[in-house]
Amino acid sequence: MANILIVGVGGQGTLLASRVLGNYAVLTGQDCKLSEVHGMSQRGGSVVTHVRIGSNILSPIVAVGDADIIIAFEKLEALRWRHYLKKDGMMVVNEEEIMPMPVITGAMEYPKDIQDKIKQMNVKTLFINAFELAKQCGNVKVTNVVMLGALAKNLGFKYEDIIEAVKMTVPAKFLDVNLLAIEKGYNAK
Repeated sequence: MANILIVGVGGQGTLLASRVLGNYAVLTGQDCKLSEVHGMSQRGGSVVTHVRIGSNILSPIVAVGDADIIIAFEKLEALRWRHYLKKDGMMVVNEEEIMPMPVITGAMEYPKDIQDKIKQMNVKTLFINAFELAKQCGNVKVTNVVMLGALAKNLGFKYEDIIEAVKMTVPAKFLDVNLLAIEKGYNAK
């Protein structure tokens, strides 16, 4: 079983990422439950999606301290949701920084030591510049799929299965760029 929390800000594609993982579960003969929690997503607020994969999943919600994996599409969101991670869990963190409204207005400062705080958790962590890899694909909106590629590689997913899950999920007109994004993430160091 895998309890996965996908966190980001509005517009980063947490929902698409969860659907790809759901289709991956179906392809590999596993049960999957998804739950979306929309914050102020249209205003760049925090968004979280719960994904539970395994056999006979009854609830779609990942409990605090029960996430095997947190996929964070933005560094501050990784810090904000870290209390959901198990002690032996794993984080896959995009190095991108998206300034929240209090930072934009000058009411707060963006924390400068996020990576250090995450490293102090002593959990397996993969920091990836997914935004830059998405730019290399020609579309920064595939940052989420780059992240899924990196996750898939680190969890030992068969490449063909994650590719097929993307094909099942993404509309045909966006398929080529998303397949390139999976490849970039899967091959990222």
